[in-house]
Amino acid sequence: MSKVIGYSRISSSVQELDVQKQLLLEYAQRHRMIIDEFIESETSSRLSPKERKINELINKLNSDDILLVAELSRLGRNMLETLNIINELTVKGIQIIFIRQPELSTNSQHGKLLMAIYSYFAESEREFISIRTKSGLATARAKGQLLGRPRGAKNSKGSPFDELKKDILKHLKLGIPLNSILKIINNQSEHNLSYSALRYYIEHDRELNGVK
Repeated sequence: MSKVIGYSRISSSVQELDVQKQLLLEYAQRHRMIIDEFIESETSSRLSPKERKINELINKLNSDDILLVAELSRLGRNMLETLNIINELTVKGIQIIFIRQPELSTNSQHGKLLMAIYSYFAESEREFISIRTKSGLATARAKGQLLGRPRGAKNSKGSPFDELKKDILKHLKLGIPLNSILKIINNQSEHNLSYSALRYYIEHDRELNGVK
C-alpha cells in the first residue's frame, strides 16, 4: 500500500516550519489524504543532503508513494541538485506534489514537460563542468604541472581515485549523481574506473562521505 510523506525544511525561522507543516496538512485534508510521516529539517541549504535528511527521505519512499513539499526550493541547494533529487525520486516511481507550485508537480503533464526542460539545462551544465574540468587538466599538462601524486610517494591505499578526489568532492557538492561523476572522471583520466569502486572510495573517505 502506498504511503504519503510530508517533507519540510527551513534555514532560519522555526515558525516557517510550522507554516509549511500546516500547508501540507491542509492540502492532504482537501484531497482526502493521510500523511503517514513527516520528515522535518531545521538546517541550512548549504549543508549536505545527508544533513538535510534528503537521503533519509529518498530511502523511505517507494514506488507509488507520494511526497508532499511546500515548494521546489525546499528540496535542493540549487537547481542542479534539486533536479537530480527529483529525477532519483521519479525513477523510483514516486509522485512529487509541490503545493505552492502545482504546475511543477510530477502528477501533471505540464509539470513533466517543465521538468524535462529543466533537466535538459541541468544536463548541459553537467557537460559544461566536464568540459571545463578536462580543459583545466589539459592546460595544466601544457604548462608542465604535475597532476596527481609524485612518483614514489607512499600511499597505504594506493587508490587511483586519490588524484581525482578534489574533482569528486566538487561534483558531489553540486549534487551530481555518482554515475555521472564516474563518466566525468573516466573521461578526464586514463583510468577505466568502476561504479562500485567509486562508491566504495566515497563511503570510506570521511570528507566525501560527509557530502554524500
